[in-house]
Amino acid sequence: MKICYLGTGSWGFCLGHLLASKGYDVVSWTTNPGLCQQLNQTRIHPRFPKHPAPKNSSFTTDLAKALDGADVIVESVTASGLRPVCEKLLDLKIKPCLFVLTSKGIEQNSELILPDVVVDVLGEDFRSFVGSISGPSYAQEVIQQLPTTVVASAYDTDTISKICDLFTTPRFRVYPNQDVIGVAYGGALKNIIAIACGIADGLNFGYSTKAAIMTRGLHEMGKLAVAKGCKKETLQGLSGMGDVCLTCSSSMSRNFRFGQLLAEGRTAEQALQEIGMVVEGAYTCVTALQISKELDIPMPITETVYQILYEHLNLTEAVARLMSRTIKEEHL
Repeated sequence: MKICYLGTGSWGFCLGHLLASKGYDVVSWTTNPGLCQQLNQTRIHPRFPKHPAPKNSSFTTDLAKALDGADVIVESVTASGLRPVCEKLLDLKIKPCLFVLTSKGIEQNSELILPDVVVDVLGEDFRSFVGSISGPSYAQEVIQQLPTTVVASAYDTDTISKICDLFTTPRFRVYPNQDVIGVAYGGALKNIIAIACGIADGLNFGYSTKAAIMTRGLHEMGKLAVAKGCKKETLQGLSGMGDVCLTCSSSMSRNFRFGQLLAEGRTAEQALQEIGMVVEGAYTCVTALQISKELDIPMPITETVYQILYEHLNLTEAVARLMSRTIKEEHL
């Protein structure tokens, strides 16, 4: 079986490596000619020097070549880059096939979750073929085959089963979950909370502060997701609480590290440049706040992160505002 993999960033290379290690032929597409040449010649990704690409994986900047004969498409682009890539696929007149998303986010302006972005561009014929995986998983650890578990979600139960079979290994366990909306919202919103936790860490506020942000952050994530139609328990699972626990606790998370850099005095632009990768929480918080206002659902942590990033709210003032909010009974 041939797999067309869209993207050769950290997560894209890691999961491409996983799939190729299972014996699948993986052709990864990238827009970076230099990286493409390096990967084909040396088999080494600059972020994973100890883990060369398997022999049955190859790399190309030619999207049509990557798609030729592919049975499966796997995506690791970005939330903002998904639509432009899907438009390229539309121009190439691809036929419906298993399409697995690994990016996490909510598209700005349209407010669509990423599976629906694919359907919006490629058409309803693709709906039953589109799915996603989400959950607590760092690329650096997955490529080392450190054990972890994630969930697979799709509108079609057969598609969920295929995704589980495709990705499951003895060290990468994939659970089925039919709540497409809940899985998408959990994976997207936790990145915003991770930025807040990173800021707290950078301000040396300690473990208690981060635990409080994670708990209250999960609460506001759940309120919004349920209002959009997800199951409450989904946010208590791997794509919700599991991903929050991981992303909000370590500088291995680019969203957490982004928050740390802000607390250390970098501007958002400087922090992004230093990280050198997309920080999805900075993108997603715009749409999350917009949706929360449309539905009249208070999301104080999300709103504060937005104000810090886009309205230049001082961090000291941000903390004061959160801690001086009217106290209400805790409803879970």
